[in-house]
Amino acid sequence: MKKTIRDFNLRGKRVLIRADFNVPLDKNLNITDDNRIRATLPTIQYALDQGANVVLMSHLGRPEGKPVSSMSLSPVSKRLSELLHRKVIQCSDCVGQRVKEELSELGKETSVAVLENLRFHAQEEKNDPVFSKDLSQNGEIYVNDAFGSSHRAHASIEGVTKYLPAGAGFLLEKEIEYLGEAIQKPKKPFVAILGGSKVSDKIGVVENLISKVDKIIIGGAMAFTFFKAQGKNIGTSRFEKDKLDLANDILKQAKAKNVEIILPIDNLVVQKFDESAPSKIADGGNFPDGWEGVDIGPKTAALYAKVLEDAKTVVWNGPMGVFEMKPFAKGSLAVAEKLAEITRKGAVTIVGGGDTAACVIGFGLADKMTHISTGGGASLEYLEGKPLPGIVALQDK
Repeated sequence: MKKTIRDFNLRGKRVLIRADFNVPLDKNLNITDDNRIRATLPTIQYALDQGANVVLMSHLGRPEGKPVSSMSLSPVSKRLSELLHRKVIQCSDCVGQRVKEELSELGKETSVAVLENLRFHAQEEKNDPVFSKDLSQNGEIYVNDAFGSSHRAHASIEGVTKYLPAGAGFLLEKEIEYLGEAIQKPKKPFVAILGGSKVSDKIGVVENLISKVDKIIIGGAMAFTFFKAQGKNIGTSRFEKDKLDLANDILKQAKAKNVEIILPIDNLVVQKFDESAPSKIADGGNFPDGWEGVDIGPKTAALYAKVLEDAKTVVWNGPMGVFEMKPFAKGSLAVAEKLAEITRKGAVTIVGGGDTAACVIGFGLADKMTHISTGGGASLEYLEGKPLPGIVALQDK
């Protein structure tokens, strides 16, 4: 077990919190989705309630190691100020003498400051020890609440822990609890649902989960690589040519371990990749020439719902189709609705970050799942059983 923010006496201390404020901005630099800011509020509020001064740090976008005004964290400070109902200091940088002077104002009129974008310095992503040490001088206790970045050994994630007592924030703690439990001690039957476009993105996950799950449901374009590996006709659907042997390997491994892999029995196919193009339902792996698969079909949705009926733990990573286009979102919606239903009955349902989280949030079903992961790449690596540098670096209890 790792230490959390609760394991430190915060009174009168300056707490340096690594958050994930990598939020989407429109062309006028207005935040279009503040979920990531809201997600860290419980950790920030707890530190404030304990009598601490809070210094927040994050990256935003990919400024390539130099200041880019459109990637400043100013809009985040402004939104944070509204959500916390208090003034928030926006620092001019994240290290240096001027920042020290700006932070010396903490405790006078406000207890919250936001450092400028970490990635304005190339040393952040290089995990430079001098930069890490400079960052550490902004606080006395370090708290990581940025699960979405914890698979990266960066200065603000891993380097800084060498200079400060370090623990997890509430958001990170929740991720470790749900994802960790699912992998190490799942309630059975344990079903994994894997979708998205590429088998290659999920190979590690499949290989790690094959020895733990009872069944694996496969959807998205990933299924077409499996169909192709079995010599089936997928029309013009996307598949990974160099992963056909691997798909066959996975099917063999699953058979040897008595794990059922369930592929679509029907798919929605279109004549061209366009939501207004002619569409029809085709049998799984028997598509008309020149047609392309964009979603699972109604029979498959019913089959997957039946498989999920008695599941006690479900991990879902990757949509069932091109959910961004409304006509091709029915399969993902059907899976999300089924998960909401079994969650009500006591199943543990965990939705991996990235596209899957976006699709469940878009359906308005986010609060009906047990846990929605905040990290795309990080949750994938965690499900692969890889140690995440940002978690490993925290102090043990």
